[in-house]
Amino acid sequence: MRVINRSPSRLTALALGLVPFVATIVAYAVASHYRRLENPADKLLPSLESMGQAFWRMAAVPDKRSGELLLWLDTFDSLWRLGTGMALATVLALLIGIGIGFVPHVRSALAPYIATFSLIPPITVLPILFIVFGLGEVSKIALIVVGTAPVMIRYTAQAVLDIPREMIIKAETLGASVWQMVTRLVVPQVLPKLIACMRLSLVPAWIFLISAEAIASTRGLGYRIFLVRRYLAMDVILPYVAWITLLAFLLDRLLLLLSRRAFRWHHLGGDAL
Repeated sequence: MRVINRSPSRLTALALGLVPFVATIVAYAVASHYRRLENPADKLLPSLESMGQAFWRMAAVPDKRSGELLLWLDTFDSLWRLGTGMALATVLALLIGIGIGFVPHVRSALAPYIATFSLIPPITVLPILFIVFGLGEVSKIALIVVGTAPVMIRYTAQAVLDIPREMIIKAETLGASVWQMVTRLVVPQVLPKLIACMRLSLVPAWIFLISAEAIASTRGLGYRIFLVRRYLAMDVILPYVAWITLLAFLLDRLLLLLSRRAFRWHHLGGDAL
């Protein structure tokens, strides 16, 4: 049997999936060890032990000034901004994307505009958002929306256009109204693809969030990273980066689980990632 036709068992797949992570940790530990042999005070590659201590200090030891657990405070603020921004972008994608994909007049009016707007680098709009909305929460959430909504709208509109025309004709023949076709035909077809688009949009959303927090914020994961970088505190920065990666991974898996549970028919062929 050819290798392309052989699937690993669940245990083998788990072991193969862990190999790159373990190899990365081992490579880092070795590099950190030899670097600290030359310079015990080196801050560039702190030991795994020192990073663990720093993470515990941020997560479990109250801050001397505020008495708060900084890691959880930063995590809550960042996730609230990210969740609010992604929720607004998703609603816009659902409403405008279906309008563009399903109604020709709306498509003629908005498709060129959305396509053009989606090409603007969102980070360049950040100074404008700060001027218009100030340095508070609104500007940070707005950056996430501006950075993710246009692409999600285009993706949703294309998903609507990909619905077989025969299905729409059958619905019309059976006397379905436009509203019935949208709610009973278009939305069920589009939602699993929209969730997939949300998963893909998480990475740029995190980038925009961290950028906004680094520039103008007093709390948040991005703020903390850029605050301690002036002290070369890699023992804090690296665990925070790993923590952000873990949060992003968990959000991605939760969205995938939601899609599998709500739209089993969409995953009958399996998932690539």
